[in-house]
Amino acid sequence: MAKVANLPRNETGISAALGILKQKFGEKLQTGQSVREQHAHTTTWIPNQPADAVVYPQSTEEVAEIVKICAEHKVPVIGFGTGTSLEGHVNAPAGGICVDMSEMNQILAVHPEDLDCVVQPGVTREQLNTYLRDQGLFFPIDPGANASLGGMTATRASGTNAVRYGTMRDNVIALEVVTPQGEIIRTATRAKKTSAGYDMTRLYVGSEGTLGLVTEITLRLQGIPEAMSSARCSFETVDAACQAVMMTIQYGIPVARIELLDALAVQAVNGHSKLDLPETPLLLLEFHGSENSVAEQAELFGSIAEDVGGTGFEWTANAEERNKLWQARHDFYWASMALKPGCSAHATDACVPISRLADCVNAAVAKAQELGLFAPLVGHVGDGNFHISPIVDKDNPKERAAAEDFTRWLAETAISMGGTCTGEHGIGQGKQDYLRPELGGTVDLMKTIKRALDPDNIMNPGKIFRQD
Repeated sequence: MAKVANLPRNETGISAALGILKQKFGEKLQTGQSVREQHAHTTTWIPNQPADAVVYPQSTEEVAEIVKICAEHKVPVIGFGTGTSLEGHVNAPAGGICVDMSEMNQILAVHPEDLDCVVQPGVTREQLNTYLRDQGLFFPIDPGANASLGGMTATRASGTNAVRYGTMRDNVIALEVVTPQGEIIRTATRAKKTSAGYDMTRLYVGSEGTLGLVTEITLRLQGIPEAMSSARCSFETVDAACQAVMMTIQYGIPVARIELLDALAVQAVNGHSKLDLPETPLLLLEFHGSENSVAEQAELFGSIAEDVGGTGFEWTANAEERNKLWQARHDFYWASMALKPGCSAHATDACVPISRLADCVNAAVAKAQELGLFAPLVGHVGDGNFHISPIVDKDNPKERAAAEDFTRWLAETAISMGGTCTGEHGIGQGKQDYLRPELGGTVDLMKTIKRALDPDNIMNPGKIFRQD
């Protein structure tokens, strides 16, 4: 398992803050070992670093009070949604207080005529869409896991629908935030656009909890499409599948989702979801629109796929069949680990310009084979983003080292192709080494912003930047 640094602890401050928080919050503050470990990193390869306590606020005012106490004693504050992030975002390398937002789970307002809603950060993606269904609306950002909307905002989540609907950056209209000093601010109004001052909303979206805690989110909604169809098509090679993706995007077919699974990934979902898909590279697609348009889009893609050697093309508008296929895709993470029982996924991701997608994917598959890694690959390839997960025995030093070498190689390769070391996962602790090679001196400007807003470095310390 890779090493993650522990940072210096403020023992005196932590002790003082805990005493005050226990007195004010009573049973809402938990210090049991198992609870604390559940609220630190529990996925992929990064070691678990628990906070000293977990507190469950129920209002923005309580969050502000918690932060003020921690600020007074210079104690770290770590926000927590559902714990599905992959790069160590919820670890507490310097100890401190974990603020679990799960009890702030109210949908505060829905404005159908404006296509927006206001929610607390503990509301999950599935909870919101269940609530909206009767009103003919939905929230399109779908990272797979039933993540909290606060966590999705903090990590700038995206997922399978991003090729059509964008990421959280494109779908958050305004935020309420508790600053590192415990002040409550609003970053914008509900207006669909503004030229008033700095775009503070975008600053907080994707800041990974390092600049403040999000306590209320105004989100852009979409009308549920009249019709949806899904399609699947197999290919002899990953390269052929990527060529089909490029042509689909270049021809302007308005796909809602376009997902790639390599042969290993198809093998994994077949076993886990009891499917019988051909175990060769596969594209899964979804189209949204009218009944005629989704049929036309599916048939256009079928023609493109045939031109590059695609086989077994099928499409359906049947909801049950569509849901079964997409659930299998969403279950990939767990399915992949069943390929090597007793082993763990060393998940990583990259994103490159669509013109370099085939080059990067082919190189990644070849590099994994060169290193002797068993590494299934999936991707939201409509926007050049893919995930590859070496499945390794964490007790085997050789396998661990190979997985770490592969992660480093992929980040450097993606950057060299004009891409990014992470399209979705974020930096957290796991990808700090690659931020400066990608962005250069911009990292120093980021640090300046961090110091200006959080001079005592109490908001999720040890994330995004190496500790100076």
